[in-house]
Amino acid sequence: MKNTLLFCCGLVFAAGAYAQDPNPKPVSLKEKTAFQTSSPWRPEIDVRSDIAIVYGTNDHPNMTFEQRVKSWRDRGYDVNFMTGIAWGDYKDYFLGKWDGKNHLGVGQVTQRGDTIFHGKDMPYVVPDDSFIEYMKTAVVKRVIDVGITNIFLEEPEFWARAGYSAGFKNQWQKYYGFPWKPQDASPENTYLSNKLKYNLYYETIKQVSSYAKEYGKSKGMNIKVFIATHSLVNYSSWQIVSPEASLASLPGIDGYIAQVWTGTSREPTYFNGKEKERVFENAFLEYGSVVSMTAPTGRKVFFLTDPIEDRVHDWSDYKRNYQATFTAKLLYPMVADYEVMPWPERIYTHPYPVLGTNEKILIPQFYSTQMQIMVNALNDMPVSSNKVSGVNGIGVLMSNTLMFQRFPTHNGFEDPQFSNFYGQTLPLVKRGVPVQTVHMENLGYPASLKDIKVLVMSYSNMKPVSAEVHEHLAEWVKNGGVLIYAGRDDDPYQSVMEWWDTKGNNFKAPSEHLFKLLSINPTGGDQRFAVGKGAVYVLRQNPKEYVMQPDNDENFIKTVKQAYEKDADGGKLKFKNSMYLERGPYDIVSVMDENADSKPYTVKGPVIDLFDPQLPVLAEKTINPNEQALLYVVKRVADKKQPKVLASASRVYDEAVTENSYTFVAKSPIKTLNSARILLPAQPKETVVTDSEGKTITDVKSSWDKASKTLYLGFANSPDGIKVSIKW
Repeated sequence: MKNTLLFCCGLVFAAGAYAQDPNPKPVSLKEKTAFQTSSPWRPEIDVRSDIAIVYGTNDHPNMTFEQRVKSWRDRGYDVNFMTGIAWGDYKDYFLGKWDGKNHLGVGQVTQRGDTIFHGKDMPYVVPDDSFIEYMKTAVVKRVIDVGITNIFLEEPEFWARAGYSAGFKNQWQKYYGFPWKPQDASPENTYLSNKLKYNLYYETIKQVSSYAKEYGKSKGMNIKVFIATHSLVNYSSWQIVSPEASLASLPGIDGYIAQVWTGTSREPTYFNGKEKERVFENAFLEYGSVVSMTAPTGRKVFFLTDPIEDRVHDWSDYKRNYQATFTAKLLYPMVADYEVMPWPERIYTHPYPVLGTNEKILIPQFYSTQMQIMVNALNDMPVSSNKVSGVNGIGVLMSNTLMFQRFPTHNGFEDPQFSNFYGQTLPLVKRGVPVQTVHMENLGYPASLKDIKVLVMSYSNMKPVSAEVHEHLAEWVKNGGVLIYAGRDDDPYQSVMEWWDTKGNNFKAPSEHLFKLLSINPTGGDQRFAVGKGAVYVLRQNPKEYVMQPDNDENFIKTVKQAYEKDADGGKLKFKNSMYLERGPYDIVSVMDENADSKPYTVKGPVIDLFDPQLPVLAEKTINPNEQALLYVVKRVADKKQPKVLASASRVYDEAVTENSYTFVAKSPIKTLNSARILLPAQPKETVVTDSEGKTITDVKSSWDKASKTLYLGFANSPDGIKVSIKW
């Protein structure tokens, strides 16, 4: 880039070297931001988050696992560890090197007899004693021995279509005490099969996490174990079974990474009779389901986004959907810890297509700059007590049993694209209602329903895990809550052998037990019942009907509106086409399409547009339907006389302020361009930019914005640091 002078003050370049710590730490080192990588440190992927999560214990050619860990520590990172708990590059185990036995037979097998593989010689596992022992002694022990105290176990996944291997049949016999039954033969067999899959990974994680804690304690180390997992929304949609919320009850689990990204959120959904991708709306519900799972327990959660995804698309697709998922996660102000990206080596060093051509290129510099501006904003993103605009008191009940009814189809009962869930949520989200999901498994925590005035539920796609669930719901209604039950109770899982129709219970459907506790007796179509201080609505449609058929959600929306405004006395339930959140100095906005209101949303400035790599200061920002925005509101800066980097495509270190000067060091991956917007008390008279060896950098772009009193600087990044010295 050629040097560009866009303002009158002098831009001076000093030749003298400056003293710089080769591995400076942020002013306040936190465990707030992270990325995961299987690579050793490389200058192209030096993202500068707080944590580098090293993936896998495999030795690389000419580099051991321990050396890989050291390469990141030597650059100042807090090093954590991640590995798969259902699959992984465990060829020493699978091919017999570990114990002399070939273990490829532990793979998950479909009805056709095919093993499901994640990669070559890498099957998805039916966990048994040998696999658990391998994970303990060959993986976890080695990680702790290298001094790592935070361990992430990734993706405990059992495919719904699996369940036919010899190993699974043996586990069935042990768990149920009778011979295996094929899940394709009946709904009951399917339900039993998926409960077992769920339990197998619950027990595996329980044993591995307990070992990690105990072994660490023996070495005087406090080990924390986290689960990196897709959302319940996604696993249910993709027909995968995982322990999910039940892990919150394990003392060995300290938190989660919510693995939500373009690849999960672009799964097509139905709304108003149309099946298509709705990335923002889906991501909003995915992140919300993880908040619902973790918030009542107080466990830590990191939110992940990915600037690209596993499947190959063009760069413009990646950018558009990254903005959508990024915005969705920021609309949950109670979460402020982030995995900023997985696999930076894939993002920075692999070519992907250019829209409308056959050409593949490395990440365009405008996109890497924008991405790094967004990533570095996360380092400063505060927790906030503010709420998303609109009514926040409407919830939708979820359960881990959503995963139990997805595959195979029985008795002709279909739930295309998980539409019984989206039928309860999308009609509200699309009208600008920030609906909250509520995990059934967490109803015992008072916080679960604390802020919910109206709760929507259905047993068309899930079932209650215990009678206690209904006791909590009935108590909540009698104390003033309003429940909307939507469902025909006609799916084939209503009569599986479970607690509501065994051991003295004889209910034909689980809802009958709930209705009995509520002292109501629905007899026909849609009905309303007064119960204690609250109310119950029974709608005799399966929620999928609200979205799979065009213009068919009016009655549902009318019922929610009446329940909220009249029964819950919650005030006006306003519908709109946007969601807005003020979060510290940031404004987060999403405007939705497929809404009767097609007007754009306008934010008055001056604001800095963080989705624009040039960081323009705008008098106002207009966001159109199907667009999002992340804005830095300059007027919210508390001390406008204090110099501060407001936004940057680099991480800022070693800040120093005097009466008339401001210096800092900017670090970011090599081969990328920095773009920074800096607040100053006055227009600068001199700006000096030097590299880590003190050499003058002449290729610097700069401009002064008088209205906001901000300086723009642009120059090539370096992981070794670029020093900026400003005088006024």
